[in-house]
Amino acid sequence: MHYRFTKHYTRDEAQALLPQVQQWLKQLDHLRARLQVSDKRLSALMESGCDAGGETVETWIRLVVDVRSLLLEFQSRDLIIKDMERGLVDFPAVIGGKEVFLCWERDEEEIGFWHDLDCGYSGREPL
Repeated sequence: MHYRFTKHYTRDEAQALLPQVQQWLKQLDHLRARLQVSDKRLSALMESGCDAGGETVETWIRLVVDVRSLLLEFQSRDLIIKDMERGLVDFPAVIGGKEVFLCWERDEEEIGFWHDLDCGYSGREPL
């Protein structure tokens, strides 16, 4: 059988990874907030015709690199961030021979739902 994803998680494997996923999401939240501030600062400089180089640009670039690095942590594990603000993450899995997503949201204590690959959050079913 041909699957879209190379890595598939059991519920236990995905559950064990949750503390790390939660930490990465917290880091992403922090970096995104700092990036918004940096974006505004950089935009204001560019609008006024000021030189936009130096520390402002270096800070912005470092933040973008840090965000990209965290996103690669998810990508390298075939984890899909469906909604960064809500902390909605899908873990590829195989249930009954069918490739699906185990679905988890930041405020949930454990992985308790799944859905078809093409269905999304509205199609969540309890495990």
